[in-house]
Amino acid sequence: MPSTERTPEIIAEELSAMVRELADAGRNDLLLRAIGVPVLEALRIEAAKRRLSRLLITKDYRFILLDYHQKEVELQPVHKAVYLLFLAHPEGIEFKRLSNYREELTQYYMATAKLMDKEKITDGIEHLVNPLDNAINEKCSRIKKVFLDMMDEYTANYYIISGHTQKHVAGSTRIWYERLKVITLPRELVINET
Repeated sequence: MPSTERTPEIIAEELSAMVRELADAGRNDLLLRAIGVPVLEALRIEAAKRRLSRLLITKDYRFILLDYHQKEVELQPVHKAVYLLFLAHPEGIEFKRLSNYREELTQYYMATAKLMDKEKITDGIEHLVNPLDNAINEKCSRIKKVFLDMMDEYTANYYIISGHTQKHVAGSTRIWYERLKVITLPRELVINET
């Protein structure tokens, strides 16, 4: 059939038949090589979208999973501040560079903890941005636990702050890794009223 007459639906049928042939032959290695990891990740996200809920952040900083019977994600103000920071940076943030985000994190914390003493907020922020303190890891662990208590692990992985390592190569001899922390939830599922 000429390529001008092949619709996306026809191509999908042909691809499906080829996938079955490779799978029946036990050649998932060739299948993975043909599809490629970036496309596989995009497919994983597309498959998960059917199970993911929209996340509403209300004006008073309540986090609500709209498609999970409007369940509220119960987090303390400091956890909400950390979560909002990472939501605002889909490119990811390295924990060791968190001090670069001190002002933004402070704004989120002050917004989510309106009744808290400003000195306590400032002290809490200093713990979070100190690379020698474990506070940021503790906050991310707490956020993870809250989501895991509400949903299965596969789905929760889209909502939690998780690691993503990016390899960089400068010239032919220097390689370094950026250990970014990200929230992989597709941002079109986030409704922010704030």
